[in-house]
Amino acid sequence: MPSPRYHREIPARYRLEASRCLNCGRVAYPPRRVCPACRGRNWETLRLTPKGRVLTSTVIHVPPEEFLNEAPYAMAVVETPEGGRLLTQVVDCDPGTVRPGMEVDLEFRLVRKEGRSGILCYGHKGVPPEH
Repeated sequence: MPSPRYHREIPARYRLEASRCLNCGRVAYPPRRVCPACRGRNWETLRLTPKGRVLTSTVIHVPPEEFLNEAPYAMAVVETPEGGRLLTQVVDCDPGTVRPGMEVDLEFRLVRKEGRSGILCYGHKGVPPEH
């Protein structure tokens, strides 16, 4: 069964909802209660653009058991135009070609099937725009 954290983050996962600090302007994804930059507690909800640029990446060759069939695969920290950052799998390309500066579209896709009951967990994955 999915963890309670997964359910708490559904608006962020499904709609790319982040928060912007009204004190300093810092964008936090997923949304937070306290700003990591200024410790402020006043936020506005912000919907992130489903596009971004890879900041850093790595290729996973020895994955957790639930992702064995996908290895090797690329994971990247992607920053959206608003400044939100998320860790996401980059798909539909050779994992070795994922590099800093690469642009990706954030597409809503199946992330994993959890447990014997087959609960489906969705989120965003990075896809090169030319694909």
